[in-house]
Amino acid sequence: MHPTGTAAVQLHINAHDKLPIYLQVVNQIRYQVACGRLQPGTELPPIRVLAEKLIVNPNTIARAYRELEVLGLVEKRRTAGTYVADPGSPLAREERLKILAERIDQLLAESELLGVSLADVTQLLNQRYSVLTSQNSGDCSND
Repeated sequence: MHPTGTAAVQLHINAHDKLPIYLQVVNQIRYQVACGRLQPGTELPPIRVLAEKLIVNPNTIARAYRELEVLGLVEKRRTAGTYVADPGSPLAREERLKILAERIDQLLAESELLGVSLADVTQLLNQRYSVLTSQNSGDCSND
C-alpha cells in the first residue's frame, strides 16, 4: 500500500499512442486487477492525485474510473474513494455482453463500409487478441 492508504498504481501513459489516454488507464488497471497486483478492496488513488501524477486532465481520469465502474472492476463509495470491486459484485454478465455487442455492431458496420469481409474481421480480431495477450503476459511479472 501507498503511504496515503491508496494503492501505488503503476501506470505509463504514451501520448503518441493512438489509444486515448483514458483507455490506456482503463486497460492498465484492468490488467493489474487481472494479474492480482490490485486486489479487491484496494483503494485507487483519488482522481486529482492520479491526474497530477500522470500530468493529464482530471476529467480524463474521471472518465477512466467511470469506464472501470461500468465494467464492474471498481466501485465508488460515497465520500470514501474508488476501490477495486469484489469479483462477486461486477455487472451482470448480460449487461457486460450487451456493452460488447454494441461495440461489435459498430465494428461490423465500419468494416462493411470499408469493404472488409467478416472472415478478415475475424482473422484480425484473433490476431489482435494474440498480440494483446502476449503483450500483457509480461505485465503480470512480480517486479
